[in-house]
Amino acid sequence: MVYSHRNMVEEQKEAAQKVQQITTICEGLSIKLDPVDWQNFGMRAGVTVNKIKIADLIELTRQDSASILRSIQIKLFEHAALQAMGARPDLKVLIWSPVDVVQPQAFASLWILTVETNKRIAIAEYIRDGQRIYEQYTLNVNDRQQLTQLFGPLHKGEYHIGDVVTIEDHQQKSAGKIVYVLPAGKESTSRKYTARSGSMSMRGKVATNEVSSRYIVDCQDGFPHMVNQWQVMIEADDESKSSSPSSSVSV
Repeated sequence: MVYSHRNMVEEQKEAAQKVQQITTICEGLSIKLDPVDWQNFGMRAGVTVNKIKIADLIELTRQDSASILRSIQIKLFEHAALQAMGARPDLKVLIWSPVDVVQPQAFASLWILTVETNKRIAIAEYIRDGQRIYEQYTLNVNDRQQLTQLFGPLHKGEYHIGDVVTIEDHQQKSAGKIVYVLPAGKESTSRKYTARSGSMSMRGKVATNEVSSRYIVDCQDGFPHMVNQWQVMIEADDESKSSSPSSSVSV
C-alpha cells in the first residue's frame, strides 16, 4: 500500500488507529512500547521498545500477535546479548536458538545467541512487574545442581561426562568436553532463527535405536552446546576402544 500519494490527514488517522491496536496487543504480551511519532511520520513511524528500534509501524501492522512478539523478542534478545558482551556496534547476531529446559524456571524462556565471531551467549527472558526483561544467563558447567535444575536428571549415554569429543553444530566443528548427558527427546535446538543459508551436513556416531542420548558439551566458546548423539564425533583411537557398533552417515 502506497501512502505517499494519500491525504496526510487520512494517513495520520489510520496511523493513530494502528498505533492503538499494536499498543493494545503489546500490553497483552507484557511489552510497553515507546511513544510512536505517527503525527510526523504516519505509517512510516518507527516503533521502539526502550529506545530499541523494532520496525516501522507499517511493517508491524501486517503481522499477527505471535509475529509481533517474535519480532520484538529477536531485537531485544539481540540488544541484551551484544550489550552483555560489550560487543562493537557493527557485530551481528547470526543465530537465535531457544533452549529446551525443564519447568518451572525463574525465567519465561532461555535463548542462545551466536554472533559472527562464533561466540555464544545465553539470554534469559523474565516477566517482572508485567514487563519483559532480558538479561544474560550464566551457567556454571561444574555445578551439577544447576545443570539438574535446568535440564533435569542426569542420564547415561554412550559417551560420558569428561569425555573430550568433537561436535559439528551450525556447520562448525568444535572440540569440547561433555559436562552433562540428557535423555532422548525433542531437540533443544529444534527451532532456530538464523542469518545463514544452505544445507547442513553432519557426520557422527549413530545409535541403532531411537533412544540415543543428547549431550551438553563445553567448547570454551561461551554457553555450552546441546547436541544429539549423531552430531558427536570422536577420534579413531578413542572410537576403537568402544564396544558399541557405530557408523558414519551424512545427512
